[in-house]
Amino acid sequence: MKGDFWQRFTLTSLAERMPSWMKNKYILTILIFLVWIILLDPNNLISRVREIQTRNRLEREKEYYIGRIEEERRKLNELRTSNETLEKYAREQYRMKKADEDLFIIVTPVEERKIRRERKVSKTEKPAVKRASDSKKR
Repeated sequence: MKGDFWQRFTLTSLAERMPSWMKNKYILTILIFLVWIILLDPNNLISRVREIQTRNRLEREKEYYIGRIEEERRKLNELRTSNETLEKYAREQYRMKKADEDLFIIVTPVEERKIRRERKVSKTEKPAVKRASDSKKR
């Protein structure tokens, strides 16, 4: 019985039980070649697919940044040529005002959270600006 087990796994018995297409040396060579190309080669199929995906992602990012650069150039040109646009930008972005003006800033709760994160102010401190909801409570 012990001999029967090992007799089933001899090379001749395995060769006899193999399908005929697996005995063909050309098919076997093609299979080995495909395994090499797909899995074992340094430039294998898996790494090629990853590289193609990375290239496509980088091309999309490039197009995005080209668009952003064009938009920023347009804004910069507009700021350089128009005094009204420059004044509007200074008032909105840097909260600048004229000497005889009073400036009221209304901040939504979402904007306040953003300001707190930027300034890293703890919740126990008073906010730097009044919230719009504070005036409604009184």
